[in-house]
Amino acid sequence: MLKYIDHKKMGRGHHGWLDSHFHFSFADYYNPDNIHFGALRVINDDLVKPGTGFDTHPHENMEIISYVVDGELTHGDSMGNKETLTRGQVQYMSAGTGVWHSEHNLGTDTLRFLQIWIMPDGQGYEPNYGDYRFDFCGRVSRWLPIATWTENKDSEAPIRIHQDVNAYASFIREGEEIDFAVGAGRQAYMVLIEGEAEVKGAQGAGDSALRLVERDAAEITEENIKLTAVKDSHLIVIEMAKG
Repeated sequence: MLKYIDHKKMGRGHHGWLDSHFHFSFADYYNPDNIHFGALRVINDDLVKPGTGFDTHPHENMEIISYVVDGELTHGDSMGNKETLTRGQVQYMSAGTGVWHSEHNLGTDTLRFLQIWIMPDGQGYEPNYGDYRFDFCGRVSRWLPIATWTENKDSEAPIRIHQDVNAYASFIREGEEIDFAVGAGRQAYMVLIEGEAEVKGAQGAGDSALRLVERDAAEITEENIKLTAVKDSHLIVIEMAKG
């Protein structure tokens, strides 16, 4: 099953220095029918002006992935980490028993990044941090494994999270196609970060093709899909147990 998520109908947050699209209920945006998708609790598509950002604040019992689209993201935390990441790079923080952190745009251009929060499979984990400076070319015309469950011994993804989830990124050129399999008992949330694409069942039957533009998303449940880039397309997919 495929379900289209129109970015124009998402929750929004406007704070002068920050412009956000909320894929799920967050902050002042509350929709009781759109709290989460399985273990996926938050995807915020944030635009942060230069010289601003999220000052130090706490988190606990959440797996947090930040995916940089454009600009510079500078992270600092109570574990002593301080790093700056750029386009296509990823940071991970397991908040566990509690951690304080900040995220700022100390660059000269607007920062765009995706905040992705995943509910863990348990509470009270020891806090942890990691950042991964993936070569952008590593996702061109293929799915680049970014994150996976700590129990998954078969994945090459460097980020290990406390939940049965797999995250991938891809960049496909105009006219190219790429498949993604979502098996029985599984579901996935796909975000078209940049570009324009069509998504349909891999066998070409059943559901009509979905046309996605920048910031749109699709829920995919127990169905293999084929994606065709109408324009150069940059994507991220969070695949997980159904629920």
